[in-house]
Amino acid sequence: MPDLDPVIHAQARLRITAALATLDAGEAITFPRLQHVLGMTAGNLSTHLRKLEDAEYVAVSKTIEGRSPATYIQLTRLGRRRFEDYTASLKNLLGGTP
Repeated sequence: MPDLDPVIHAQARLRITAALATLDAGEAITFPRLQHVLGMTAGNLSTHLRKLEDAEYVAVSKTIEGRSPATYIQLTRLGRRRFEDYTASLKNLLGGTP
C-alpha cells in the first residue's frame, strides 16, 4: 500500500495544496483570495499554511502595496512534486494506474 504524505493528507492542507496546484508554476495568490476560495477562517488557513511552509511545500511572501500589506502564497517546486506524488499514490491506492 502506498504511503500518503501526512503533511498533505490533512483535509485542510489537501484543499490548500490542491487549490495552489491549479496555479501555474511560480504563480502566487493573495491570502484573502485563497481564504475566500477555500471558505476558511484566517486563523485556520494561517495554521495550515504554517505547517506547509515548515515542510517547504509553500512559500509565503509579504509585501507592501501602496500603504497596505499584502501576503502572497505559492506552491514551491517541492510542494508541487509532493502533491503530484500524493495524487499518484492516492490513485494507486484506489486501484488506478500510478
